[in-house]
Amino acid sequence: MKNQQLKAGRAKAGLTQVAASRRLGVSQPYLSQLESGQRPVTAKLARAAAALYRLSATALPMPETASAGTAADPAKLARWFASLGYPGFAHLRTHTKANPAAVVLEALLQPDLEVRLSEALPWVLLTYPDLDWQWLVDHSKRHDVQNRLGFVVAMAKAFAACHADFPIAEERLSTVEQQLERARLAKEDTLGRESMSAAERHWLAEHRPPLARHWNLLTSLSGDQLSYAA
Repeated sequence: MKNQQLKAGRAKAGLTQVAASRRLGVSQPYLSQLESGQRPVTAKLARAAAALYRLSATALPMPETASAGTAADPAKLARWFASLGYPGFAHLRTHTKANPAAVVLEALLQPDLEVRLSEALPWVLLTYPDLDWQWLVDHSKRHDVQNRLGFVVAMAKAFAACHADFPIAEERLSTVEQQLERARLAKEDTLGRESMSAAERHWLAEHRPPLARHWNLLTSLSGDQLSYAA
């Protein structure tokens, strides 16, 4: 959470610094220093403030490191998507929220990602157009998964173009797509399907959708497969 988000969130919640500091368990002078940028906002305080001020999940702290190459528990990823409101996992109960940019990156870094989780990625980008795009793009490039992100961004943008409910998302997705286009890798990749057989790879190389071909991904995922696109 950025310092200005802390101040804006408190103002939106209609709380004075004195009232907010009491509920957050800090002193008023310390909260004042946080809001003015004189001190960094800790992850613990960011979570407490996000809950108190009822801020968007985009205000939640980012992880310090990303687990590239390390398989995450699919159930944990599903709960994270559920915490963001993804309808496909509405039946899951969760009390822990995560920043949507961090959730997307964690999913993109998976060597093998379940299809139901891949399908949720465009929805997150559409639902949280104010996420920290620079952080997400920078970390995707750092781990060489910018093609995966570019593909998901392009899918989300195509969805937004066909649905009038996402004008802000479409504009921001277009900007990010152009940024990722300039960093597109020639190396062929998958959308979290590293364990697929040679036969599957050969078939997908010939039959993948045009968007997947453009982003050099071996995947059959397309916009008409998204359950929320119906």
